[in-house]
Amino acid sequence: MSIKVSREEPTSKFLGLVVNKTVFFATIAVIVFTVGFTLLFQEEADYYFGIAQTAVSAHGGWIYTLSVNLFIVFCLYMALSKFGAIRIGGKNAKPEFSLWAWFAMLFSAGIGNGLVLFSIADPVRDFLNPPRLAGEEPALIAQEAINFSFLHHGIHGWAIYSVVGLSLAYFTFNRKMPLTLRSVFYPILGNRIYGWMGDVIDIMAVITTLFGLATTIGFGVGQINSGFTHVFGIPSSLFYQVIIILAVTLAATISAFSGVNKGVQMLSKLNVRVASAIFLLVLILGPTTFIFKSYIQNIGSYLVHFVDMSTWTESLRGTDWQKTRTIMYWGWWISWSPFVGTFIARISKGRTIKEFILCVLILPALVTFLWFSAFGGTTMRDILLGDTAMIAAVNDNISTALYVFFDKFPLAVVLKSLGLILICSFIITSADSGAIVVDSITSGGRLKTPKYQRVIWAISIGIIASVLMYGGGLNALQTVVTISGLPFAILLVMMCFSLYSGVKEDTEKAERKEKLAERESYRKNILNLVNKEREEKNLERIDPDTKTEKISDPTDL
Repeated sequence: MSIKVSREEPTSKFLGLVVNKTVFFATIAVIVFTVGFTLLFQEEADYYFGIAQTAVSAHGGWIYTLSVNLFIVFCLYMALSKFGAIRIGGKNAKPEFSLWAWFAMLFSAGIGNGLVLFSIADPVRDFLNPPRLAGEEPALIAQEAINFSFLHHGIHGWAIYSVVGLSLAYFTFNRKMPLTLRSVFYPILGNRIYGWMGDVIDIMAVITTLFGLATTIGFGVGQINSGFTHVFGIPSSLFYQVIIILAVTLAATISAFSGVNKGVQMLSKLNVRVASAIFLLVLILGPTTFIFKSYIQNIGSYLVHFVDMSTWTESLRGTDWQKTRTIMYWGWWISWSPFVGTFIARISKGRTIKEFILCVLILPALVTFLWFSAFGGTTMRDILLGDTAMIAAVNDNISTALYVFFDKFPLAVVLKSLGLILICSFIITSADSGAIVVDSITSGGRLKTPKYQRVIWAISIGIIASVLMYGGGLNALQTVVTISGLPFAILLVMMCFSLYSGVKEDTEKAERKEKLAERESYRKNILNLVNKEREEKNLERIDPDTKTEKISDPTDL
């Protein structure tokens, strides 16, 4: 299937904005409806959000489970097959960013403050409320709590990002199509992606992204507020959380205005440096040997139980633990995938498919596992030794768990300050990157738009987070993520098939072209040999002294 290159861009100017009007206005309408409904009918919104979440978890949870496992298999196949050698952007494409800057940006965009917030809270909560080992030996329960944390924050989530990021990068840089979700479905839909079908895909991507980012900001703002309360005594309340959201939105707007090469890259490098400093301090000041030993043991246990945990659906237990854990996380990762995938695609030109998959799928997961082993693993060890301080902290407010954990170390004030800086930086990076991505999708995939368009989306993200926090707090945010992620999970499955079809088609074309070139080269070589032999024979018949043709027999005269 060939690309209809003559197709006009589905964008136009409106009040100075360069946008796809259908996607832009439909997204605004959904945002206004959601925000208005939550503000006017808070109790009803909470009620209907709860019904929707229960329905999605009960009847659609298996779709999440099947999908995320399929994504891992697909990614490994793409990396290890002959397609792995394909370079994003073509054979001669060069990376725009260094390996360090590239990894820092994709890691910061994909991880966010979840790494900080849940590295302690999740193991503790799953230890207190074991999903499968209630009544067993505490050490076994603690190990499985770490295993499930690895499941929720490891390879599965990065497989989701890899699928979206690789698909967008390939169709954008190899097929020269707009950087927007509709482009990925060209092998399936053809030129219909430029019509209403493509608009629906992009609208779903934008809405899913906005609610996913709002959830992340909601979690992060709660942790920042708790940090200020714990360190400086500032009260923890909705008022201060809204103030923090406004400050984050302002900082994200400034960063987004400066673009990827300046603000986003600078913040991403800051994230990695501050996170590295915190980890090294915990490693040096804490149980160093235990952290390394637990890291090895945790990875081994995770791999041993990988298939079992990845495919567990509570089908014989009749419990609802997964609704607020696994299903919520799969919905969260998927809701973030348009944003993170688009962002990773935008910065990944020049990487091979194999390099892209292994770096995006494996490296961030290994870093995450090391962080969880240091923070969550150390907490599990202390609990097993009889220290219940972290249990009390998590039960009281999961946002304060990190700061209570730091109280156990020398230089606690330094660690807490660095923690606050890291959380703020993570949230700002997520918000400004999200504004850039949403702006790209709503503008028909354009990489360059008026800078003030990003301001609109940065402000929109802050408004959504504030209203949903006001309307139902984190429960409302988690519910919206779980609901919005399900239809997009089905789209991602289709995306795998579409990417495979596109890459296979292009590879076969390239192979046919190469074979034709080889045949043409072979034909030319044969002709050259034949001509050379003719010339040599002609030279043999010429007398070198007289420069006349030799006569070997008189009868020839």
